[in-house]
Amino acid sequence: MNVLLTSQQIKTYYERHKATELTFTKEIAEVTGLISKQTALKCMGEFWPCLIYATSFESAKIVANTKSGLIQKLQEANNAGSLKFSFANPETGNPIVIFVGCRSVGYTPYGASRDMGIISLQFTQRPPDDLIVILGQILDAHVNSVLRRGERIIITNDTQRRLSIRSRDIAITIQGVPRQCILRDISFYGVKVIIMGIAKFLENKDVELIIEFDEPSQSFSLKGKFVRSEQVEGRKELVAMAIALDEAAVPMGYKTRINNYISMVRADNRWQEQSQDQSGAAADGAV
Repeated sequence: MNVLLTSQQIKTYYERHKATELTFTKEIAEVTGLISKQTALKCMGEFWPCLIYATSFESAKIVANTKSGLIQKLQEANNAGSLKFSFANPETGNPIVIFVGCRSVGYTPYGASRDMGIISLQFTQRPPDDLIVILGQILDAHVNSVLRRGERIIITNDTQRRLSIRSRDIAITIQGVPRQCILRDISFYGVKVIIMGIAKFLENKDVELIIEFDEPSQSFSLKGKFVRSEQVEGRKELVAMAIALDEAAVPMGYKTRINNYISMVRADNRWQEQSQDQSGAAADGAV
């Protein structure tokens, strides 16, 4: 889902999460679109390949070959350099390249390796907005998945469009048996679907469902268990089943989608409230 952020929202991301360190696991690298082969530390005009191990908006840790001459080069440069990030852009196909000025503040061996080390970097400037947006959405989703875990999104034509959900008709597997169902509502850790069947034969069954999104195209597998049911008015053959998702297995990309939507709705509501307040103040002044 494309998210256009205002300067105020970017500032909020920065101030709220500037000291929070994000470790680049395989999942985080995939969600952000990090192109590991194009990340590097630039020092005195030369580029030294490295892996992003973790980063915040104030510092970073990278893994690099400490026998390559990089440490000596940093010493010559008074420990000054520039960290290059590269992220895939699904809209244009061209990478988003970001440089952040930094200083080396030390390094430690990487595991049992004699050649590789973790170099700690302190940023000497606020990162560009692009990096704050890319990382801020994930950090915000992680926090809000706890604070707003019970906030449900009813799937209507409007919410389906704003979430960029491809279809409300989705595939679900119940105890290994493939079925079809209709998406009714979603949250960070829960989903409700409408399905043909009898509630007492479905409750407590393990399930896996696939939700597909557009802009960009993404597909998420969500595992969980049917935990309760509701009758569908006027349709005896159908039942609404609530699914408690396996929280440890919920993809970060899915949580980011949910968080982006909730943040967008809240921003819209604030804008409407401000507009109404301004209109009311103008009317009072005209009396």
